[in-house]
Amino acid sequence: MPSAGSAGRRANALNIFESALKAADPGQCISRALSLQDGELRICGISYALERISRLIVVGAGKATPAMASAVEGILGARISAGAVNTKYGHALPLDHIATTECGHPFPDEAGVAGSERMLSLIQGLDQNALVIGLFSGGGSALMPAPAEGISLAEKQEATRALLACGATIDEINAIRKHLSRAKGGLLARRANPARIVSLLLSDVVGDPLDTIASGPTCPDSTSFGDCLDILDRYRLRPMLPAAVLRRLEAGARNEVEDTPKVGDSCFVRSRNHLIGNNLLAIESAVQTARALGYNTLVLSTRIQGEAREVAAVHAAIAQEVTSSSQPVPPPACVISGGETTVTLSGRGKGGRSQELALAASLRLENWERITLLSAGTDGSDGPTDAAGAIVDGTTVDRARQLGLSPAAYLADNDSYHFFKALGDLVITGPTNTNVMDLQIILAS
Repeated sequence: MPSAGSAGRRANALNIFESALKAADPGQCISRALSLQDGELRICGISYALERISRLIVVGAGKATPAMASAVEGILGARISAGAVNTKYGHALPLDHIATTECGHPFPDEAGVAGSERMLSLIQGLDQNALVIGLFSGGGSALMPAPAEGISLAEKQEATRALLACGATIDEINAIRKHLSRAKGGLLARRANPARIVSLLLSDVVGDPLDTIASGPTCPDSTSFGDCLDILDRYRLRPMLPAAVLRRLEAGARNEVEDTPKVGDSCFVRSRNHLIGNNLLAIESAVQTARALGYNTLVLSTRIQGEAREVAAVHAAIAQEVTSSSQPVPPPACVISGGETTVTLSGRGKGGRSQELALAASLRLENWERITLLSAGTDGSDGPTDAAGAIVDGTTVDRARQLGLSPAAYLADNDSYHFFKALGDLVITGPTNTNVMDLQIILAS
């Protein structure tokens, strides 16, 4: 039987979450995908003769990319001719052959532009015998800003703020990012052509669509300028965007600006993309750990989307059903889900989608003594905070009120971070060097 009581459930939830993080370790994912054998480089089962490679270049962007790059260096070492990767501030790791640029996330900055230009320069003018290895993970879209012609960084920053605040999904946000870039939406592959390019991808997007991970810099783009305008209208964003951004998207929809390369474009003939890690990988490990702790397990989905508050209501209802009727799984139960929710901002507080979900759930779990819920991002940074997420149970609301805190008021102000900081209920991991979306772990006894 698992540990009883609130303290036991909390410890178990954190243990289960930690096992999920370890399973999605980028170094392990790279080691499974890449190896050297008898003078050949094998990448996801495909061999590349080292003696035929004129130059070996490594580029990439994302929160997990430094750990991916470190693993690649451990395998290839001095065989790497040159390399450049971008990552979030505080996420860099020591590298010998690959230059790292730390830059802004989720809002792009000048450092990100400089690092992106370095990547674009490295892959320009390569011959057909060169091999480019791309390393892309969650966060890569914001971390690889290369504004399209006629768009300034400030205008791209303003557009990003509007997109992040409106409640759009990551797929929708990245569709627009691709069409404001010189690197995303397959354009990196076009720049590297005729060199061979092989990208290894760690997914942080629901359903793992390759062209959405880091905005698909080496993948055929499934979206168009017309799709971008539909997204703007869906969220009533046209008045909120800089004029230059709107002009470019409208011109593209009129075929006055060339669209991103699609399936069948010649630039993808020598391009391969391999998914090496995702949310399911993390959840499978979490399930194993939960079972070892004595829980009956149920995976709801790896595709959870929607407003964090609404998702919280559903998760709380499922937890309550487990304790009251032993459905859909009998206690002691561990119910796990993964995905990426959204938050439509209306307040001025600080927080992230995982913390907002936890705060909304706490209101519905008040006095449900046998339920604990952990909601956290696998990258270790939920929104613009130093927390991965938060953990709540049936005592959360009462403890808050004893401190003079109103959970409903903090939720209305989107200020989940300061609420949980006051309670000591933040989940803080520091940078995890991975990024495979978020997890929700419910323990019910």
